[in-house]
Amino acid sequence: MAKSPPRVVIVGGGIGGLFAANALIARGLAVSVYEQAPAIGEIGAGVFLTPNSVRHLQRIGLEPAVEKWGARVGRDSRYFRHDGAPIAPVQVTDTSGWNATFGMHRADLVSMLAEALPPGTVRTGHRCSGFAQDGSAALVSFANGASAEADVVIAADGIHSELRPYVFPPSSPVFHGSVAYRGLVPHERVPHWPTDRWQMWLGKGRHFLAFPVRAGKLINYVGFVPTDEEMKESWSAPGDPDILRQSFAGWDPRIQQLLGEVQATFRWALYDREPLPVWTKQRLSLLGDAAHPMLPHLGQGANQSIEDGMALATILARADRTTAPLALLAYEGLRRERVAQVQRGARENGLRYDSAYSDLGIRDAEITAHAAFRKRLYDHDVVPDAQAAAATLT
Repeated sequence: MAKSPPRVVIVGGGIGGLFAANALIARGLAVSVYEQAPAIGEIGAGVFLTPNSVRHLQRIGLEPAVEKWGARVGRDSRYFRHDGAPIAPVQVTDTSGWNATFGMHRADLVSMLAEALPPGTVRTGHRCSGFAQDGSAALVSFANGASAEADVVIAADGIHSELRPYVFPPSSPVFHGSVAYRGLVPHERVPHWPTDRWQMWLGKGRHFLAFPVRAGKLINYVGFVPTDEEMKESWSAPGDPDILRQSFAGWDPRIQQLLGEVQATFRWALYDREPLPVWTKQRLSLLGDAAHPMLPHLGQGANQSIEDGMALATILARADRTTAPLALLAYEGLRRERVAQVQRGARENGLRYDSAYSDLGIRDAEITAHAAFRKRLYDHDVVPDAQAAAATLT
């Protein structure tokens, strides 16, 4: 008798949830995505895609869309001291020399992932309000009165996950004493700004990042500054452009030129959480920021969510409705330590970026040496390990 593949419900229609849905459908599984917002969309600014996730976007047929909507950054990418003195090149390839590093507008990436799904896969206006499961099925309840039954439920509902407490007791977010000002400047307003590179300036207690998105039509910037004010974890709290400009007064004149064109900006308080010891409870498992919110100092939040989705799809494709809980445990076992290492690496990199060193020569040497870590990060392909984990289910 043929195995019955597990039916999957994904809660959360962001990058992680939508990629996972694409990867699962490509493997022949039935998937529904439930998103609380009234429409799929993203107000965030830039996201950085790196080779360790782009190889999976290739696998689901989205490489042409990445090439179209992204902005590839190359060998002229640099780290600078705050005054513009160069420190080191930025690693933009894996060990083989493959350059698959792209600046993307989050809205473009979300749209690309959503449009690749079969019509009717995503159901908006569904805010998760409850969860229950027994030995044979799981049931998600929504605030609008609807419910959805499945063999597997994936919580891809972000750092404020409604489903995470059903897996592990609630934990407090860790505030890291910084706020990021984020936004976009049309390239036509800064026509001399290069659109082929990722650039970061490092200074005492703060740093500034800029890279192109939307095929170079927009420049994404992020200014990281210290603060004593603990804000809500939000991508979209309004910020004051004048305060942003004051925070980087006296820095490289290139930054002054770019910030002079900023008319509106958003503030994003920097939080993460300690790595969770458990991601899975029977038929419910966590993915992306619901499992491992991380600081942005490695640019890996979206990339690790995409790795999660590919690992999940590779393993669940070998499961049936009965073995689905074992498959989720195999997925967790494969991913949990990898992302915990990346979470720790992001924290460590933040200290480098904010120049928390008495000797900046040591900081600069570490920035230079960091290329080796980046190569290992970008070389990683989750699929062979996921295939090996899936083989244990049969």
